[in-house]
Amino acid sequence: MHSDYNRRQFLRHASLGVCGLVFVGIDAAAKPTVRQVWIVQVSASGQVSAPERIDAIIQSNAQWHAQLSQDAFDITRREGTEAPYTGKYWDQHGQGIYRCIGCDTALFNANTKFDSHTGWPSFWAPIASENVHNTVDTRLGMRRTAVNCSRCDAHLGHVFNDGPKPTGLRYCINSVALNFIALA
Repeated sequence: MHSDYNRRQFLRHASLGVCGLVFVGIDAAAKPTVRQVWIVQVSASGQVSAPERIDAIIQSNAQWHAQLSQDAFDITRREGTEAPYTGKYWDQHGQGIYRCIGCDTALFNANTKFDSHTGWPSFWAPIASENVHNTVDTRLGMRRTAVNCSRCDAHLGHVFNDGPKPTGLRYCINSVALNFIALA
């Protein structure tokens, strides 16, 4: 008797679910949920705006692969790391904004870049705390803090507590995750 009740309950819930899909529309149920994030926009002249809520960029691996170079895909989507002293921005000294290669979000201002003698571009602060987020990275048998773009979740690099004043932080970032735009 107990199994008959469970079977009837299952069939009842399943039929309600099917009716709900028909009522709402199967197409609507198949669409991914839109996620929004707070981002600070930065103009071509470096003007920083107030934080605004915008849609996150969510794409499949196939879409990212079509948009990015193989190296950029491996680093930003698979959490890779480029070899030191090989990236195009480790020794870059011009004034400008470093933007995400995946979504063009402003990430770092060249004013916060410093020579860390590590072979990667290093910054003591992001352009806005809203534009990056940190996650725990336990790969390679150690605990590190990974840095990702808040809008498209691209892996950028890691942040360490051995940077200069005023923050004491070193954002060690892969060049291939960035696009440098000189200030207009």
